[in-house]
Amino acid sequence: MSSPALRPISVAELDLDTPEGPVLAFRPAPGGPPVEPGEVYALVRLRGRPAATVVAVVAEGEDPAEVLAGPARRRLAEAGPRTAAERLAAARPLARPDLLARSRPVAVPPRASVVVATRERPEQLARALDSLLAQDHPDHELIVVDNAPLTTDTHDLVTGTYADRVRYVREDTPGLAVAHNAGLAAADGSVVAFTDDDVIADPHWLTALTEPFAADPGLGCVTGLILPARLRTPAQILLESHGGFAKGFAPRVYDPAEPPADEPLFPFTAGSFGSGANMAFRAAALREAGGFDPATGTGTAARGGDDLYAFVAVLSAGFRLRYTAEALVWHHHRDTWQDLRNQAYGYGAGLTAYLTATLVRRPRLLPALLARLPRGLAHARTMTAQRGEGPAGGVPGEHGTHHHPWPRGLSRLERRGMLFGPIGYAQARVRARRGRNAR
Repeated sequence: MSSPALRPISVAELDLDTPEGPVLAFRPAPGGPPVEPGEVYALVRLRGRPAATVVAVVAEGEDPAEVLAGPARRRLAEAGPRTAAERLAAARPLARPDLLARSRPVAVPPRASVVVATRERPEQLARALDSLLAQDHPDHELIVVDNAPLTTDTHDLVTGTYADRVRYVREDTPGLAVAHNAGLAAADGSVVAFTDDDVIADPHWLTALTEPFAADPGLGCVTGLILPARLRTPAQILLESHGGFAKGFAPRVYDPAEPPADEPLFPFTAGSFGSGANMAFRAAALREAGGFDPATGTGTAARGGDDLYAFVAVLSAGFRLRYTAEALVWHHHRDTWQDLRNQAYGYGAGLTAYLTATLVRRPRLLPALLARLPRGLAHARTMTAQRGEGPAGGVPGEHGTHHHPWPRGLSRLERRGMLFGPIGYAQARVRARRGRNAR
């Protein structure tokens, strides 16, 4: 299975005054190279607020801002003369419009702790920390969890370059969930946000991610928008063409007391709630739910699923979950074709590993899962199907459409991962138990 021939795509930001108004700003994505002639993928903002994504071809000598402004205005005008948020939300029904209204941002976000788990990637970590130190949130701390380090590079970076600005925590047991639990234990904020070492956070990210907790005491988790920082390699372009990590621009509230009608598998389709690179929890809610399952996540045999497990755990404890596109991070997708192969297998394994973890630790959910199992199997087949068989015409950012065919080999890897997930989770639990007994 070889990589498809895809040309690099520039990534940029376009800020409009109104959906029909003039361009306020145009710039490359944070940390990215200048925009070049050819295809350009752009985040469209309305006076700074993320609103949509578009792709357009910019010819040599053309003004990329003006070229992209045309499709951006058309995209924002598609649903008629309403606010951009209303137009975008109309594309997907809200689970609880009343709760969404209650959880609108307030003036002062709660104190927050930001946890970044990392392992032997000091250059990427420094880039992420620089963006996190530039946040406009008024009261927060930064915690780096050095997971099973092989060198002192991360320790030296955090305690040297970022001394007195970033707290360093060492966790010798490998696994992303274990590292996140270590960060949770060290955090003193009433809200704990988690992101990865391969992101650049928008300056307003933490404020947008944490404000909703102040307005809704029943809110347990908030997730946000993840966009690609670069689209330079075929692997990056292919991943983003088939959804990437983004969940769209429509706000959403999930309430376990009133399951959403358009989510028949709720809460077991946790992948639709958000991703681990951009999530925050009310600390008390996450602790009440038992934290992350240490036998899940990257670095364990389960390969992933730590974030999905936490989402369902918090919902199962009776808390609500909200998604907001205003909390934005730019993610550096992996570069190579082998990275994408590993990611496809890991997604499949993480999916069934988190479901296994949920049932092992919350057996009372078994009847609900069994009732949803037929639809769940159909959903899994659809998710891992030959994606290129869908409607044509999509571009990176039009999530759910298919511009570049998804190779069958990647679908097979996802399915193989799904078969292995429960086995990997069992192996990880055995190793975790041995590690505890050895202490």
